[in-house]
Amino acid sequence: MGRLNDKVAIITGAAGGQGKVEARLFAQQGAMVVASDLNDVLLMATVKEINDELGREAVLGVCHDIASEQDWQHVAARTINTFGAIDILVNNAAMPGKTREDVWAIDVEETTRILNVNLTGTLLGIKAVMPEMKRKGRGSIVNISSAAGLVGGISGGSVAYSATKAAIGGITKEIAIGVAGEGIRVNTVWPGLIRTPIMESFSKEVTEAVLAKVPMGFAAEPIDIAYGVLFLASDEARFVTGADIVIDGGFTAQ
Repeated sequence: MGRLNDKVAIITGAAGGQGKVEARLFAQQGAMVVASDLNDVLLMATVKEINDELGREAVLGVCHDIASEQDWQHVAARTINTFGAIDILVNNAAMPGKTREDVWAIDVEETTRILNVNLTGTLLGIKAVMPEMKRKGRGSIVNISSAAGLVGGISGGSVAYSATKAAIGGITKEIAIGVAGEGIRVNTVWPGLIRTPIMESFSKEVTEAVLAKVPMGFAAEPIDIAYGVLFLASDEARFVTGADIVIDGGFTAQ
């Protein structure tokens, strides 16, 4: 029996990297998954790959700009119309910042885009799924943050990225308290160094410097994070809300 049997999940940023691994794992565990991403071509290839592996149509792909409220409304409606419910939301998609040596050299256009995607996108996702979760009297929202929101020096010099990831924790706790009485849980996962496209956007020097400070001595694979997300999404975590799950090989324990 799967840990997510009879559950319907929306996972953003699911075309590749951590989101793709989460989508595959959730489907393997019995969930019907709506995988969304702005990269339509890569997303549809991912959806086909997972469905072919499973031998069933467990994953539906939807092109999606998470900074657009209209897109969010479309994704929520498509999910309900196709699968009849929304039980889980994983706010996984995010925009990294450019690596820079001068952390104070703020690019306003880039900063605005990062804020729109990483913060507004997360809030719009929660807003979009909340009516259905409230109607059913249950739900699990998992917001993916980053260790860059807990300590400095690991975002490649992107103050905007670190700031948005720090803010995710506050969003989670505020909403978790507000909806706890309605059977809806909201939690944050804080990954450390992971082998994903975002990590690849950092310079070799930055990556090596961060890796040297990881007590366990290696970077995580996306599946290491996905198992933590799976726990929070499942009924096994029915008494867990407003929590911070740090998966970073001990980096922030120092």
